[in-house]
Amino acid sequence: MADADKQNNTSARQAGRIVVVTAGGENPWIMINALAQRFDDIVVFQEQPEPKGPFLRRRAKKLGWPNAIGQLATMVASRFGKRFTRKRAQDILALYGVSGTPDARVPVRQIVSVNDEAAVSQIRAVAPQVVFLISCRMLKPATLAQTPCPVINFHAGINPLYRGLMGGYWARINDDVGNFGATVHLVDEGVDTGSVLYQSRQVPARADTMHTYPLLQTAASTGIAIAAVEDTLKGRLRPVDVAGPSQQWYHPPIWTWLGNGIRRGIW
Repeated sequence: MADADKQNNTSARQAGRIVVVTAGGENPWIMINALAQRFDDIVVFQEQPEPKGPFLRRRAKKLGWPNAIGQLATMVASRFGKRFTRKRAQDILALYGVSGTPDARVPVRQIVSVNDEAAVSQIRAVAPQVVFLISCRMLKPATLAQTPCPVINFHAGINPLYRGLMGGYWARINDDVGNFGATVHLVDEGVDTGSVLYQSRQVPARADTMHTYPLLQTAASTGIAIAAVEDTLKGRLRPVDVAGPSQQWYHPPIWTWLGNGIRRGIW
């Protein structure tokens, strides 16, 4: 397995038709911009944000209403709190030489959901050689089956131990900073259960919080994303076996997040 922290985006651009599926945002555009610097044919399919109602009902069905509401409160706090961490965010962007500003030269097509038949048809019409997912809905089995090429995903967490959400935060909470990092993996029907292609690890600074962990993981990991896409285009995918326990994580409920922040200084 490759532990790659260095950037690999300085060589000449390479041929390759790539579709990126995302809900948008600064972190995904860091990755999109890095890929666009290396590869010459990228189309972004940007989903509309998922309504909070279906999300809340789905989470409540799995974890119960108290946890679902507590997790939603943490998500709201995370969005509000980002405005207070811009200095650290700018430091991260400068450290890794990346930008989260959308590049107008990269074509973007708006879709409702990657799982809609219309979106699937549009993606198939592009005839991509690889589909790259970052911060988007989970592909339904039918969507995955209709995708005409390998599908890979960028996950801000070390799989399989930190599948799901907030992998960096939970690594810190578990005193497991050695597994603070990111994974690029093949997509299957599970939640981040596909075969690992590359991983990268970082050491969060004291100034990092829930608001900047994903930014750090993304900015430091453009190299492994480029490597995985390049391997796919050249037909040399080499999945690796990663030993260890497998667990899916979620946003911490607001009381858990506040408690860990006050008692342990882990925000």
